[in-house]
Amino acid sequence: MADEIEHSKETPTDPVCAPADPWSALRRHTAARIALGRSGDGLPTRHLLDFQLAHARARDAVHLAFDPEALAASLPPGLAAVTVRSRAPDRATYLQHPDLGRRLDPEDLPLLRRGDYDVAFVLADGLSARAVHDHAAKLLLATLDLLPGWRVAPVVLARQARVALGDEIAAALGAASVVMLIGERPGLSAADSLGAYLTFGPRPGLQNADRNCISNIRPDGLAIPPAARKLAFLLAEARRLKLSGVGLKDDVPAELLQPPGL
Repeated sequence: MADEIEHSKETPTDPVCAPADPWSALRRHTAARIALGRSGDGLPTRHLLDFQLAHARARDAVHLAFDPEALAASLPPGLAAVTVRSRAPDRATYLQHPDLGRRLDPEDLPLLRRGDYDVAFVLADGLSARAVHDHAAKLLLATLDLLPGWRVAPVVLARQARVALGDEIAAALGAASVVMLIGERPGLSAADSLGAYLTFGPRPGLQNADRNCISNIRPDGLAIPPAARKLAFLLAEARRLKLSGVGLKDDVPAELLQPPGL
């Protein structure tokens, strides 16, 4: 952000800087790469380097090793956690064969003790372990505070996971709903975006239309408190209506998304 502010002050008389784009004031309102100016037929050097840095951060986010032990240590002592794997044995296979990330490793099935639960939470690496490390535990705890009386299954930490893996996990646990907190595909403006996917009546074979998604959960996107309130609202509505996906409308009251006191 500091380099963007400095760039907005550049003038054509500066021999080492490209002229400032008259639209550069728009850039204070978005992280999108607009009004970057030009240097000859290309971008100014600083913006080219910024693009390359963002691309490197996105690649690093995809390949960063998932650390379930550290994630489990960030949970409250009384909140049980179990670690499982998908059928993708390594990162390369996970990226090349998405279907394997949607199914549970059969050897880990005995780790999931069946019970009578209202909801199961799965924290998974997805395509950005960084997002999960940074935001998932905070979102989980903020959401649990809004679900008094709910029967919550042990938290599941999943390696090499795709969204649909949560359905199989929750079905094995006997949970009525599942929330998959998973790292989203990094973009060139955000490498730490967390997604929350809610499914009522989870079971293997469901489609994306059967789920509700809250995306871009991160400090510079949708902050943790409103994301937790939105997620808790959708969970309560899913339980009341006994459905999720396209049939569950995202009509969260506006006041739930506003900071307290506004």
